[in-house]
Parts: sequence; structure tokens; C-alpha cells
Amino acid sequence: MSDTGKQGFGEKIDLRVTSEPEHIATVRQAVQEAAAFLGFAEEAVAAVTLAINEAMANVIQHGYGGRAGQPIEVIIEPVHRGSAVGLQMTVRDCCPHIDPSTIVGRDLKDVRPGGLGTHIIKTAMDEVEYTQRRPQGMCLRMLKMLNTPPTRSGPDRSTDQEDSAHGRS
Repeated sequence: MSDTGKQGFGEKIDLRVTSEPEHIATVRQAVQEAAAFLGFAEEAVAAVTLAINEAMANVIQHGYGGRAGQPIEVIIEPVHRGSAVGLQMTVRDCCPHIDPSTIVGRDLKDVRPGGLGTHIIKTAMDEVEYTQRRPQGMCLRMLKMLNTPPTRSGPDRSTDQEDSAHGRS
């Protein structure tokens, strides 16, 4: 696993894990550290971490049917759009193809345990895109933008609180 420590997070992190549930913690930690380094508020760090958790759980449970030892690649990278900075996470698997248009969250009125991963991902992230990989597999790209440029010394809490008040971090 690549290091996301305070030495700098300017390049992409490419994690290759297998489909055992215990690997979700490794991916979550990398996402938490990357988002915090970029200056995301605590609430936004929690949101992107939850999104990657749900994405990994969906691949393991639904894509691979709980089979261990199957490959999952996670790419975590900063995104720059003008002066705005964001965090992009891409999850690639080798699962059988499904039609991306069929990946929809369950109706929230349908109250029962589980099944909200897609809804959580789409709520937490600014952009969510599912595509098929060739010859096999799926790719999920998720992006969360930070409204203001991060400070080099760490997050500016007053700016983060203002961003959170406007519904974006």
C-alpha cells in the first residue's frame, strides 16, 4: 500500500487488495488520510470514507458473491479544477458485467436492513459514475470536491464550517 502520510499527497495512490472484508479497513484508512490531508472537514472525511466502505462492500457482497481472493483495485487521487481541489476514488473489479443503468439505490420507503449502499454513495459524493471494463469487470468513479483551496498547513476550520453550512465540503 502507498503511504498517504503528511509527507505529501500529490500523486495517486493505487491499492490492490483482494475481496476479503478485512481489506476494507485498509482502503478506508487510506481514504481518510487522503481526504484529511487535502483539507476536507471531518464531516466530509466521514462521508467519503463511508462511500468507499459501501463501494467495497458492494463489490465483495454483490459483485463477487462473497468469494474471497478476488482482485479489487482502488485508486485514490487528488483532482484540481481551477483553484478547486477534490478527491477522486476509483474502484475496479473483475466481476461479471452488469448494465450500469440498473445500479440504483433502493427506495428509502422500503424499510429493511441493508441495501442502501448505492444511495449512500450517491448522497455522499458529488459525482458517481459506473462503467463496464473490458473484457470483464466494473469500474466505479466517485468524486468529492472541496469548495475552497486547502491550506498547506492543514484544514482551515472556519472555512470548513462555512462550507458545511452550505452543504458542501
